[in-house]
Amino acid sequence: MNTPATALTVGMVAGEASGDLLAGLLLGSIRQRWPEVSIVGIGGPRMVSHGMQAWWPHHVLSVHGFGWDVLLRYREIMGIRRQLRARLLVKKPSLFIGVDAPDFNLQLEEDLKSNGIKTIHFVCPSVWAWRAHRIEKLQRSVDHVLCIFPFEPELLARHAIASTYVGHPLAQVIPFQPDRAAARQALGLNACDDLVALLPGSRDSEVKHLAPCFLEAVVQMLSRKSHLQFVLPAAPGFQATLEAAVSKKGLTAKVKVVAGQSHTALAACDVTLIASGTATLEAALFKRPMVIAYRMGALSWQLMKRKRLQPWVGLPNILCQAFVVPEFLQDAAQPQALADAVLDWLDAKHHAPQKLRTLENRFLDLHHVLYRDTPQLALAAIEKVLHG
Repeated sequence: MNTPATALTVGMVAGEASGDLLAGLLLGSIRQRWPEVSIVGIGGPRMVSHGMQAWWPHHVLSVHGFGWDVLLRYREIMGIRRQLRARLLVKKPSLFIGVDAPDFNLQLEEDLKSNGIKTIHFVCPSVWAWRAHRIEKLQRSVDHVLCIFPFEPELLARHAIASTYVGHPLAQVIPFQPDRAAARQALGLNACDDLVALLPGSRDSEVKHLAPCFLEAVVQMLSRKSHLQFVLPAAPGFQATLEAAVSKKGLTAKVKVVAGQSHTALAACDVTLIASGTATLEAALFKRPMVIAYRMGALSWQLMKRKRLQPWVGLPNILCQAFVVPEFLQDAAQPQALADAVLDWLDAKHHAPQKLRTLENRFLDLHHVLYRDTPQLALAAIEKVLHG
């Protein structure tokens, strides 16, 4: 049985830049299989480039943590979900795919599924790390889950949730052997200097909490090693803010702020000081040592701590089941501690290269585990759901 090209409408929601990236990779194969497919919902520039009609831009769902960070925008976001639900129930898509953003998507998926619309969730909620109760919500909400980590399908099967391991899309995008010299040339940076990439996040609250701390850590590092160079990829909408913060610290000559290009910065650097999140997995796939940091509002932090199930927060550590890279969370994320940890990696580069080779080999093994033909595996699962 083939789904007629003209009959297929897909509703999609992706929140934040990482969701837009994942959805964009998936939409390429959907568009190739069904050239006339109609795609509607909430999405970002990559999704729009594949022909999506974005009723709202993806950044309307960008929130951070719990507590006041969410409550301040709760009414707006719930209003968007109600409007989106109503439009989708009128449109009656053949399929709805929620890309990550479980706090927004799972309730929407449950509502759509109860009205006869087939639902897929792309990226299993991290019920293995925290908020385990969401697996019950997942049971009610979805017909199928596309998993990006290999241990997830077995976990979901224990709860009678159908799923497919499709690998991590980023494992296909990032080369097994990144070209550091070419990346530095592309950024106009010296090929020989020790280079640190600063990635303070892509959300407003992340940048607010982490960028000042990261820049103070830069001051601390330069007081001990004045030859260091830094590159700071600015997420969309933050370049002017970050350039002003760099200038205020008197770091313009040492910190190069660039628009986007986080992958180029990770390929170019010797070590990265990085906000916890998807970017840490990207850094691991680039085989780069890192120092993971995170800060959030006090109430959000207290709530998150109670829901954690593992001792690690950073994805590389979770996937390796060990502290292969250091994490500094909340009060521990102090500029001096971050500076010391980054300099430890740079010292290893010059005096203990075996330490770096061990980490690189571990990340290379992880890359091979996550590398699959994600678009085709996801497409096969989508067709199975469409055809019942």
